[in-house]
Amino acid sequence: MHPDLHLYVERVRARELRREAERHRLAGSPSATGALEERLGWVLVRAGLRLLERHAPAPY
Repeated sequence: MHPDLHLYVERVRARELRREAERHRLAGSPSATGALEERLGWVLVRAGLRLLERHAPAPY
């Protein structure tokens, strides 16, 4: 890909990310659904870490 095209694509993506961040900022506090999703996400992370710990190879 030509370097100028790569730069253009990155600038467009940065502009999209700024717009999305602005929408989230204007939305205010997270909704009850957002809080539930966050809690569920952390539960899944903890479960995954427990599974990794359980199946980890024994140290030398």
